[in-house]
Parts: sequence; C-alpha cells; structure tokens
Amino acid sequence: MSEKSDFLYPRGRYYGDFTPQKLAFNANLQEFAQKVSYICNLETGGKISSIEAYEEIKKLWKDLKTSKKELQIGEEPPSEPSDPA
Repeated sequence: MSEKSDFLYPRGRYYGDFTPQKLAFNANLQEFAQKVSYICNLETGGKISSIEAYEEIKKLWKDLKTSKKELQIGEEPPSEPSDPA
C-alpha cells in the first residue's frame, strides 16, 4: 500500500529555512499542486466540466490561503519592544 501511495502522492524534499510551520505549509502546497493536477486532467479528459474544475480549484486555493494564514507564513515575526532609555 505504501508504494501505491508514494506513486500517487509523491513528496519532494523541503530545502528552505526550517520551521515546523514552513514544513507543514510546504506539505500543504505539494498536496494542492497534486490535486490541481488531477482536476486539470479530469477536465481535459472530459470527466468534469471546466466550471466544476474551476470551482474545485478555487476551493482548494481558499483552503491553502487559510493554511498559510493559520501557520503565519510570510508574516513578520513580532518585534521586540525597544527600550527608550
């Protein structure tokens, strides 16, 4: 079963600056890309309409944006308060 899963859902290594949040977002991003690829193939093959494909990809995009916001990816870390003295 593992070989089938590895074939259908390949994962690339993460090479960026490591934080648990960035690693989790990278996994979410790879899953998004894989699902978009499947949806595009279904639409190209005539199994779903272009409208259905668009709506499904739009939903996936919203989920990815939510994930980015919840993991605080791309946000400035809170700065230390400066000491006026």
